[in-house]
Amino acid sequence: QVQVVESGGGLVQPGGSLRLSCLTSGTIFSIYTTGWYRQAPGKQRGLVAIITSGGSTNYADSVKGRFTISKANANNTVYLQMNDLKAEDTAVYFCNALVRTSATTTINSYWGQGTQVTVSS
Repeated sequence: QVQVVESGGGLVQPGGSLRLSCLTSGTIFSIYTTGWYRQAPGKQRGLVAIITSGGSTNYADSVKGRFTISKANANNTVYLQMNDLKAEDTAVYFCNALVRTSATTTINSYWGQGTQVTVSS
């Protein structure tokens, strides 16, 4: 079994910063990508940022230059540093990991439960 757990959400004023953490644990042979997604009320879930096992990254246009995704290989943790937050960044942020649990299994997608980020004065 694989577990994905997010932490670090909260309430922040416009222009402020937050750092989200995503820990992937359990029976892990390899992690291919870990991504952050967000879903605001009444909207579809969309990609915020993603990082591959090799360290390549990709960002949604709306967060480029403000958000940074990084990873600590030693403990399968991925971070999302969010700076200059805006009201439109308010959403539930979900972490997703693409994981192979053994050398012979397929790659499966695992989601965390989400963490709320609210940007408001």
